[in-house]
Amino acid sequence: MAVCFSGVAGFVDAVGFLTSGGYFVSFMSGNSTLFSVGMVQGRMGVGLAGLLIASFVFGVVAGSSLGRISARWRRTIILCAVTALLALALMLHLVGAGLWATLPLAMAMGAENTVFGEDGDVRVGLTYMTGALVKMGKRITVALFGGDRWGWVPFLLLWLGLAVGAGLGALVYQFMGPLALAAAVAAMGAMALLSLRTDVRRQSTSSR
Repeated sequence: MAVCFSGVAGFVDAVGFLTSGGYFVSFMSGNSTLFSVGMVQGRMGVGLAGLLIASFVFGVVAGSSLGRISARWRRTIILCAVTALLALALMLHLVGAGLWATLPLAMAMGAENTVFGEDGDVRVGLTYMTGALVKMGKRITVALFGGDRWGWVPFLLLWLGLAVGAGLGALVYQFMGPLALAAAVAAMGAMALLSLRTDVRRQSTSSR
């Protein structure tokens, strides 16, 4: 599921990047650099970078809060919230809201990162891959020195999920423009339903 989530994140980030003209909705390191460079050079668009960063953080807070409140149903509730935010972004594009539609995308990506949260910490980063690549490199080193041979594979799969998703996002955007977000809404909605099914089964099993 983590690889699938990363795939959707890559898809959404590519669409957001192309829609906004070079800003990210999930990669906040990139936006932070754009924000700082824009501040120094007085470039237009620095405000959008700042708003995207703030929106992403708001999404993390919202997702973490929903996770704390919903307890056993936390993953399903968070995924439903992510799906709703993606749908909101799509609707804003349909009514011609322009760049404002990228803000709920950033919120959605922030909330998505809390899906695998535990005790207030994020166990798996789903929308940024620097940490995953560092961990992959460390696990490759372990393998080279006689340790676990395949411990690096999960992190490679996470990166591949994001990369492939971004490629698909760029491809679909060529034909559909911002309406490509409909595919992300459908995919995330399907994963929310799958999570709900899993939660229902777990609740049924635990009540026996």
